[in-house]
Amino acid sequence: MNAEWSLDVLYKGYDDPKFQEDFQKVDEVCEKVNAFAAGLPAGDAKENVRTYLELQEETANMIYSLGIFANLRQSVNTSDSDSVSYMGRLMGKMASTTKADTVAKKYIASLENLDELIESDSLLKEYEYLLKQIRENDKYTLSDEAEEVIAKFDISGGSGWSDLQSYLTSSVQVDYRGEKITLSAARNLAYDADEKARKDAYEAELSCYDKIKDSVAFALNNIKLQVINAAEMRGFASPLDETLHNSRLQKETLDALIESIEEYLPLFRSYLKAKAVYLGHHNGLPWYDLFAPVGKNDGKKFTAEEAGEYLVNLFSEFDQSMADMIGRAFDEAWIDFYPREGKVGGAFCAGLPLQKQSRILTNFDGSFSAVDTLAHELGHAYHNLCIEDHRILNSDYTMPVAETASTFNENVVMSAAVESVTEPEARLALLESQLMEITQVICDIYSRYLFETAVFARREGEFMFADELCKMMMDAQKRAYGDGLDSEAMHPYMWVCKGHYYSTGNSFYNFPYAFGGLLARGLYAKYKEEGASFVPKYREMLRATPVTSCEGAAAIAGIDLTKKEFWQMSLKSYEKEIAEYIELSKRLRK
Repeated sequence: MNAEWSLDVLYKGYDDPKFQEDFQKVDEVCEKVNAFAAGLPAGDAKENVRTYLELQEETANMIYSLGIFANLRQSVNTSDSDSVSYMGRLMGKMASTTKADTVAKKYIASLENLDELIESDSLLKEYEYLLKQIRENDKYTLSDEAEEVIAKFDISGGSGWSDLQSYLTSSVQVDYRGEKITLSAARNLAYDADEKARKDAYEAELSCYDKIKDSVAFALNNIKLQVINAAEMRGFASPLDETLHNSRLQKETLDALIESIEEYLPLFRSYLKAKAVYLGHHNGLPWYDLFAPVGKNDGKKFTAEEAGEYLVNLFSEFDQSMADMIGRAFDEAWIDFYPREGKVGGAFCAGLPLQKQSRILTNFDGSFSAVDTLAHELGHAYHNLCIEDHRILNSDYTMPVAETASTFNENVVMSAAVESVTEPEARLALLESQLMEITQVICDIYSRYLFETAVFARREGEFMFADELCKMMMDAQKRAYGDGLDSEAMHPYMWVCKGHYYSTGNSFYNFPYAFGGLLARGLYAKYKEEGASFVPKYREMLRATPVTSCEGAAAIAGIDLTKKEFWQMSLKSYEKEIAEYIELSKRLRK
């Protein structure tokens, strides 16, 4: 088993003749796209729509491989100048077709008989949802020239600022106990069993941000202003309105989710306060102890191989196709496991739709939490597995449902672990792991939602320097965590290290985690109730996510997302675990 992923299924390197050939072919495809658009509206309507779809498929087949390859290469080496260069050149090539794509989509949206055309052709029928989305999106599309200008300027604008944040946070050095370590390594120490190590790492982490905070503040301000201006130009009421539209999610659903979370915040704060007391704190939990281990387990550290065996065995009881996929992921070098200098922090999963595979990045440290993270990312890979029979243009699902399968996997892992243990100290440790994760999904995600809402509200009229952004982050954390956290030991720089804020195309990449987490909790409850008969329904729901709304996909599993009752049920289901945690922590407290 390899510790680093292999990208050979894409290309063997930038000097691979196939990479160079495909990269050159992009120009040919772009020329065909531009020539096609220049000839509209002449010709037969149905044939024009077919040609558009076929050209888009040809473009996607090539761009997906080239773009994913460069992005994956850069994610494990942010100083890789070749990756940065090729990605920039590729974006430039694609920007040259923005005007043509806008022309073609406006043409399709203008067809009065589009529904009739869709019913008359098998290719159009497969892309029915996509074509109808083009018609719906037309009201928010600018002129051909304006869309082209926005796309070209984003390369050196928002995307450039995003690259700066990624580079700075992956390359900054943290001074920890006389040594230089990476930011991701410092943040991983938050899980260390030694309180002094956790606190020292927390203080060292906060200190390191002084080196980069001003540059990252400029990145955040400029990205958000670009998003505000583009949303306004397109006719959206706000960036949140644009996000909901792009997410295929109703505002009614988001409101039901947020209001339910606000109602249940005291429940999760009670867990934080119990943990604080257990650890000897009396004014709430200091940030550096948010991830502190509680209780005692066998202290087992997993090797990557052991993690793979554990997950294959566990998920074979749920769905053998998932277990088989997990086995492939470990055996065929889909995963890049360990932290190293220049590698981005955190974890993610990237689908390779043409190859019907995925690639997973983690910063694996052998802990049970790291195994849980692997299960989370493999949930994304399972989602990709469920949609692999779709045509290439039907392979994208939206942010909210993107976190459903991953968080469902976490439920499977944690439930199995808790059910298998009866010894009080070990049970407390497992409950801690479960509740720590869901409290992040509820409280921390809510704080990020509040922070980003505040940033957008203020950015249109003012520039926010680093110190002001720190104050805004502290205010958001206080509202979300309340008396569960020690107000004198919070994390004012969470806006610096979280890459989700630094995108012009994915604003509010925070509430989808809460959405996915609570949707997954409800789905898992259905699985426990229905057993094996639930699995085909679950797979069908995941398969539907690229070709329907969030509400439509959930309806396949019998869930109405617009009603608070569902979200409240999911939140309320944690009452039992939190009550047991509080009782055990009191009994076992030294």
